[in-house]
Amino acid sequence: MCELTALRERRAALHLVAAEADRARAGSGRLVLLRGATGTGRTALLEAVAEQAAARGTRVLRARCSPEDTEVPFAAVLRLLLPGAESTGRAGRFPDASDLLDDRTYAAQLWQTLCSFTADSPLLVAVDDVHFADELSRRWLVEAARRIDRLPLLLVVTERSQYDIDPPSAGLAHALSPTLVRTHTLAPLSPDGAAQMVRADFGDASPDWVEDCVRAGGQSPLLLRALLDDLRAEERDGTLPASVPDTCAALYPGAYQAAVSWWLDSAGPATTGVARALAALDGDGMEDGHGPAELLARMAEVDSARVPGWLTAMTRLGLLRPDPEGRPGYAHPLLRDAVLSGWSSVRRQAAHRTAAETMQRRGDRAEAVARQLVRAPVVGLAWAVGALLDAAALALRDARTDDALVLLRRALDEPMPAARRATVLIELGSLEFAAARSSAGIPRLAEATRLPGAAQDRVRAAVALGTALARQGETRAAVDVLRGQDEHLTDHPDLARLLGTASALLSDHDRSIREEAYRWLSETAALSPEAVGPAGQALLVRYDATAGRTSADAAMRHTRALLAEPVDPLAEPFLLGTAAAVAQWADELDEAERLVRRGLAGQRPSLLHPMHLALLNVRADITAARGGYGELLAEPRAGAGAGAGTGTGTGGAGGITGLPWWPGGPRPQPSGPANVHAHAVIALVETGRTQEAARLADGFDLGLTRDDSWELNRFLYARGVLRAACGDPAGALDDFLECGRRQTARDVVSPVVTPWRSAAAECRLALGEPQDALDLAGEELRLALVWNTPRPVGRALRVLGTATGGRRGLELADRAVRTLRDGAVATELIPALIAQGRQLVAAGERSRARDPLREAAERAERLGAVRLRALAEEALRESGSRRAATALTGWEALTGSERRIAALAADGRTNAEIADLLHLARRTVETHLTSTYRKLGIRRRAELATALAERSAEAPETTGVAEMTGAPETAGVAETTRAAETTRAAETTRTARATGATGVAETTRAARATGATGATGVAGDQGT
Repeated sequence: MCELTALRERRAALHLVAAEADRARAGSGRLVLLRGATGTGRTALLEAVAEQAAARGTRVLRARCSPEDTEVPFAAVLRLLLPGAESTGRAGRFPDASDLLDDRTYAAQLWQTLCSFTADSPLLVAVDDVHFADELSRRWLVEAARRIDRLPLLLVVTERSQYDIDPPSAGLAHALSPTLVRTHTLAPLSPDGAAQMVRADFGDASPDWVEDCVRAGGQSPLLLRALLDDLRAEERDGTLPASVPDTCAALYPGAYQAAVSWWLDSAGPATTGVARALAALDGDGMEDGHGPAELLARMAEVDSARVPGWLTAMTRLGLLRPDPEGRPGYAHPLLRDAVLSGWSSVRRQAAHRTAAETMQRRGDRAEAVARQLVRAPVVGLAWAVGALLDAAALALRDARTDDALVLLRRALDEPMPAARRATVLIELGSLEFAAARSSAGIPRLAEATRLPGAAQDRVRAAVALGTALARQGETRAAVDVLRGQDEHLTDHPDLARLLGTASALLSDHDRSIREEAYRWLSETAALSPEAVGPAGQALLVRYDATAGRTSADAAMRHTRALLAEPVDPLAEPFLLGTAAAVAQWADELDEAERLVRRGLAGQRPSLLHPMHLALLNVRADITAARGGYGELLAEPRAGAGAGAGTGTGTGGAGGITGLPWWPGGPRPQPSGPANVHAHAVIALVETGRTQEAARLADGFDLGLTRDDSWELNRFLYARGVLRAACGDPAGALDDFLECGRRQTARDVVSPVVTPWRSAAAECRLALGEPQDALDLAGEELRLALVWNTPRPVGRALRVLGTATGGRRGLELADRAVRTLRDGAVATELIPALIAQGRQLVAAGERSRARDPLREAAERAERLGAVRLRALAEEALRESGSRRAATALTGWEALTGSERRIAALAADGRTNAEIADLLHLARRTVETHLTSTYRKLGIRRRAELATALAERSAEAPETTGVAEMTGAPETAGVAETTRAAETTRAAETTRTARATGATGVAETTRAARATGATGATGVAGDQGT
């Protein structure tokens, strides 16, 4: 250790010794006692004192006491005097202990020997670690201290002075008068001193890296020096390690670990036990007003009386630092790891069990007790199972799925009744499967179905296992699992009905099995509706709706009647989810939303259940129908790639752009896209983010998808919308027709589910195939009129009007707008208004066209539908309008006064201050702020600064603003749209001429109308 490092911040001690040395040379000696905790540099300081004395001509006698000498009489004194006697030729006169009769006489002879050394020159006697000296040597040194005041002799002694759990023995100076001894206590390094020590070795280190070293070194010169030596060994080509590691395993050659071990050994077994117990707890067990003393004492099996004092002392030394809640803990994870490293796993586990028992006995929270249990061996008592399961439930409530998995797995290690074990297996298996499609979940669910227990528990296990198998594409196996429970349910017809309903729902993943399931359901209901129950009857209503066999009014009457019937709690989710889907298709969005909330409230997200995902899908469909693009893109499952939408709601984080694979991460697995992905693609298209939509769509290789579910069909439709928006009508048409083929094969023909015919008709128009477009649009209208709600009817009328053209086409467009104005869902009205405006322009009624086009632009602005707003404004320019629609929301919608007041409010000004500053009435300021909140889509003043900061950050990139705020994009978007429309119009014209078709101008107008609306306006029709 270099002198500068060893003596850092020890100048006061050196000055004290130097002054006493001058006094001793004058013939008046004294004892100087240098005290300090382990690692504070006592030995280094004593070495420096001895070298300083020798340099000034003072004879130096040195001795270092050792624990091995404590049983040897006068061992420390002999170690001190014998080398000096040999070097001066006095060895022959050195007293022999075997010739003496008692210790007192021998001590006197040793004193005489010491005095003889002062005859020639002043003498410095340096004794290190006197706390290890044998008892007789300690007495001799104390007696010497009493006599040296008339000798040219300075006695400098170091002594360990640290607060330990075991009470220390009396110090060397406790029996001496203060006038005979000068005591100096060595403090730990200050943070600045420790930082200087680090920079002396690593001058280029960053402040954060230096601070990390200081914390890991605990402000101890010993530990910090050892750490720096290890880090120096890790240095490669002059490059520092990226960070100070958190574990000793990352350090070589291990000087730091050795230093910490030595520090613990010096403190004794009781202190070591408490130190390790504190490291094991790592902040646990100190909540709810409980101090750590009793818990640490029980874990270390020591008296708790001195534990608080030890914690205080270690905090002052810098080895411990309280966390923000005031709980004591080690200053750095590396220091904590080093303290734990020497503890055997058996001892550590036993300590955690003791901690758990103590915390449970004093009434600590279940989470705290469980954190100890997961690191303890099997307890074998009921309270341990209860604590683990209670903590798992709380973790699930807080969406901490990983924590819940650990707790449930640990709970299974404990003995428990079969029924309770089945419950734990169901929950754990559901979570393991849902968290990452883990195959470990399925064996656990299968085990649960085999355990003895109540019939309801067996049904829950079977439903969860069937759900997992169906989501893996094993629909047949899923249905077989449910049917395999029939033999156990002969006395439970209600549960047998439930499994029949579940089978029908799970069969949606496979077309052939779906046909079987619904045939059985239909035939059974025809014989006895009670045999399938309200939930089964609701599924049949849903089936008829998708097959185009019933109207919305009839379906809702039947569904509401079923909701009024008594239903078994296990069957209620199936009824609510199915009723919510029907209500959403019937444009009864508020009623559908209430049913979804009610259904989700009765579900445990941690348990796999087919209706949980169905409810989440209906909720997404409702959001899409209302044009809630921002909400759809914030949905965690939207960006989770394949395997998303597992129904737990705990998987992803951060929405579509916050997932690991978005973009450039690992590609989704072959399990296929989900409904939320389809919604996300359409939402990205509608908000003008087609490149992001393309990346999301391209993330799924549909050629690898084995799934035959409706969700794949939905995604095909969404990809068609994307391709149409990107100017690829041929590619879009392929997707729409494939979607239609697959849907029709499933007997799903109603446009209320997926309006693929209207979308395909628009593509046919763009490709110059007007007759095919008319056929598709006409069939769509026929089927829409069967269901007879404004959304599908208005959409079909719009597309048919565009395909028809002329006066008849304009009449159909007008009828579409009137129909959609009467409906509860306004999202389809925007493309209808655009189509109406374009038809009026084509008919030469430009001035009349501007009103619907302006309304379309304003409605698109309110929804954040960037693409539709750009198309509406393009149509406005074609109508001869000299100004675009006025922005109603976003930053651009704010008036100058609103912007000034918003900026002052965001800066922290009160309404009164703003009123004084701008010479306005306070009421005027309040009115402007209310208007600002509405336009910016915020609710409170605290959000204003963030909204303005986001605007400031995004202002250089207009596209980014459009994406975030829903504001219209600049001319770049409009020009891109115009270019795409021009290309499509030219292609259509060329096709018409090539085929000899008449009405080229009419066809061109139709192509432009198609470009205006694309295949969108249908995101709200994504049903279950």
